[in-house]
Amino acid sequence: MGEFFAGWFPAGWEFLGYTVAALIQAFLLVNVIALGAFVFIWAERKVSGRIQDRLGPTRTGGAFGWLQSLADGIKLLSKEDLMPKDADPILFKLAPYVAFAASFSAFMALPFASGWVALHLNIGLFFLIAVLGLEVFGVILAGYSSGSKWSLFGAMRQAAQVVSYEVPLGLCVIVPLMICGTMDLVAIGDQQRGLFTNWLIFHDPFIFVVFWIYFTCAVASVNRAPFDLAEAESELVAGFLTEYSGMRWSLFFMAEYGSMILVSALAAILFFGGWNGPIPIFSALMDWYPDYLGNCWWFSSIANLFGVLCLLVKASIGVIAMMWVRWTFPRLRVDQVITMCLKYCVPIAAVCLLGVMFWTALDVPFFNDLLPAQERSLVREGWYKTGEKQADALLESLSSSADEEGEVE
Repeated sequence: MGEFFAGWFPAGWEFLGYTVAALIQAFLLVNVIALGAFVFIWAERKVSGRIQDRLGPTRTGGAFGWLQSLADGIKLLSKEDLMPKDADPILFKLAPYVAFAASFSAFMALPFASGWVALHLNIGLFFLIAVLGLEVFGVILAGYSSGSKWSLFGAMRQAAQVVSYEVPLGLCVIVPLMICGTMDLVAIGDQQRGLFTNWLIFHDPFIFVVFWIYFTCAVASVNRAPFDLAEAESELVAGFLTEYSGMRWSLFFMAEYGSMILVSALAAILFFGGWNGPIPIFSALMDWYPDYLGNCWWFSSIANLFGVLCLLVKASIGVIAMMWVRWTFPRLRVDQVITMCLKYCVPIAAVCLLGVMFWTALDVPFFNDLLPAQERSLVREGWYKTGEKQADALLESLSSSADEEGEVE
């Protein structure tokens, strides 16, 4: 997109084109988080209502109460923005933006379809996991700057939980990385194209267990019940959010829902084929009519839009599952949360990692042998060749600039 808009400006002003492209991509990603929060706040009310044998919102906006999220947003914006007397004013105001920026930045490396990503990184998986973990800085800042011991206690509990569950979460994401041989999320999704049996969840029995460990760690990392340690059982306060109100409180809320969408979309890419549907309709059409559809831009655009829809449906199922867990299971104590992490998640994830490693090394046949291993290697080689071409172009430009400097001397 940057090259497209850069062509609209004269020589020397191409940076304006890249700035326009960056602003458009940032606007789209902010709306993905905002619209996702708008929909899932309403959905959580309906899900919790059904689980608790009540109706949930029914009047605001008419049928199904679909305008309840908008009413909540207007109410939050109209609330007075309060700050405790003993709070650190700068850090107190900065903390919600730090938490939201961490969740928002991770979306930059998240592909929504093959090639449809704001920032295509060959280390996209590493970048996404690293940036997502930065949300804990906003939590600690909020607890420390509030000038309240209850907020500080909640922030410390939340930080301990997030940092602890980063270890098994990292072990779980290594497994798809090891099978696909790359950290590029676009390449990982492309290697699962074809029938649904090609999805990595069907690769071997160990990765099926790894997915459930990933789901458990993802629920803990986004501070969802039963792992909501920020709010202690015997305290009538809201953890590190106790002193926040109005717009700043809503930023923390949007960061939480943004993280839920993000980890669910990442699970769809790593385990459930990403943007690939269960049946490869568009690739079959392209194979039948290669002369007409092979280089047709509108057909590839429709195929990518269908891929975005598939990814959003899979991510929505993950978010709904998190809501179901929250309103079904009882809250855990501090010792139970840490026991779940250290005694169960870490050992099981480590054993499954070894199991997948031996399964792949021994080339044991399984369901997804329908996906030719040669095709996977071709996809992987394609991305490697792309990286090699970029590296060759960079080396060539460096050598030419060095020659020019030598001629000047």
